[in-house]
Amino acid sequence: MARVALVSCLLLVASTVGGVAAQPGQPGPARPESPHPAFESVVANPLATDDRGEYVALSVPAHTNLSAYVLEDGEERLRLPAVNATGTVLLTAAPEAIRAAGDRRVIGVSLPRLSNSGERLRLRRDGETVAELRYEDAPEGERYADGEWKPIGATAYPVVSGGAGTARGFVLPDAPEAALEPIRQADDRVLLAGYTLTSRRVTDALVRASDRGATVRVLLDGGPVGGITSSEAARLDRLVSAGVEVRVVDGPATRYRYHHAKYVVADGSATVLTENWKPSGVGGAASRGWGVTVTDETVVAGLAETFTGDFGYRAAKEWTRFRAGESFASESPAAGSFQQQTQPATLAYENVSLLVTPDNAERAMIRRIDAADESIRVLQMSVGSTTQSLVAATVDAARRGVDVQILLSSKWYVETENRRIVARLNRLAEREDLPLEARLARPSGYEKIHAKGLVVDDTVVVGSMNWNDNSARENREVLLALSGPAVATYYRDVFDRDWRASGSGGERPLGLIGVLAALGVGCLLAARRLRFE
Repeated sequence: MARVALVSCLLLVASTVGGVAAQPGQPGPARPESPHPAFESVVANPLATDDRGEYVALSVPAHTNLSAYVLEDGEERLRLPAVNATGTVLLTAAPEAIRAAGDRRVIGVSLPRLSNSGERLRLRRDGETVAELRYEDAPEGERYADGEWKPIGATAYPVVSGGAGTARGFVLPDAPEAALEPIRQADDRVLLAGYTLTSRRVTDALVRASDRGATVRVLLDGGPVGGITSSEAARLDRLVSAGVEVRVVDGPATRYRYHHAKYVVADGSATVLTENWKPSGVGGAASRGWGVTVTDETVVAGLAETFTGDFGYRAAKEWTRFRAGESFASESPAAGSFQQQTQPATLAYENVSLLVTPDNAERAMIRRIDAADESIRVLQMSVGSTTQSLVAATVDAARRGVDVQILLSSKWYVETENRRIVARLNRLAEREDLPLEARLARPSGYEKIHAKGLVVDDTVVVGSMNWNDNSARENREVLLALSGPAVATYYRDVFDRDWRASGSGGERPLGLIGVLAALGVGCLLAARRLRFE
């Protein structure tokens, strides 16, 4: 069932509690040494009838007898049971609704009902408060920890860093074969993740890989804006018939608003893209996009782990079961043809990092922007606003004297909004005398900008993350950051060619025609914005 674009991803409380603390290999937040238990997290509004499965999680010092403590919420008092405990302990009135994971222990108690509107919880010993936790307005299906609400089961992956090596860089629509080469060469495994998949060529490559004996798995979003198309349904049906495991992420147990990542792990390589698996994207029929393939073992393993975790999570539904009773939307595929201007290239790099959202990418990219010394080039379909965190960091870099260029799409569905943002940024640059310029693209050699690219000094970032809060904080997105003169120069040169072709024309004020257009299509833009991410 297609999801409404503005509905947050919710999770069932009966899911495993693996998301309560850090993921394997990732330590939880450091806490001051204390002889007493401390509040770790709270689930006050589970997605279950009568909030069945509420819990309070405590971090308990080794060999602590819980009976020395009383839990209070201002109205009720609960003497904890005579249990010796160590580590994370979950207190709940419905232990059967929660499965323990790792060293986390679930203990059934007569837990006071937790208010969805907020609580002040105290843990007391001998009349003295030893720990306290406050929360307000508990969202459905989320847990409160470290001062914020997050969906139950949300991952907390760190940035995965690799060493020096060579990458295969390519851009679209110039080199559509480059995205398919890793799939066509795979003999062992193909793990393909995407938002949508409508490309016949990609489908053919996946089927042939399966026929060669490779394990082929595909993970897509089950509720893309506008719905799954009949073309996509036909492609997925064919994959399943060929023995490919296909799952789609959808339903109340989803951890992310959209599964928007675009990548493939093929044998020992990882290819990360800005484009969807459709003719207009990897097919080379429309979009300006960036892609890169690396073979760094650490990064490939990290991306395979991300795929396996998302594919294995209970929100990932088998396609055959999901499609039963579904209706599908129609779509006219892109059919453009463009002359190749940039050849794929083998590029040396000094280090490579795997970034994912919402776990770490936004912070990691801001750190890179904050460290810029010379130049920043931003290529985006659109940006959320001039105050969006990445845009704001880029403006701050210009205030430090870093040369900044921002190129946004001029496609009809984002033109009005992008023209406003371009004008606003250029007025700011003029007012403060900043080395910053923004432009609307004038496509030459492609139809529209769909890339999400960033070049900061000698670092390039390629991936699926749009510069808006939804993409950075609520979607599953995947990016690669590669540092080194050769790899940065390759993408910088592509950007510079698109920049020159766009002239200096995107900063014109709206004027009367623009205002009337904005009034006429404003609601349409709001409704369709996410469709084109």
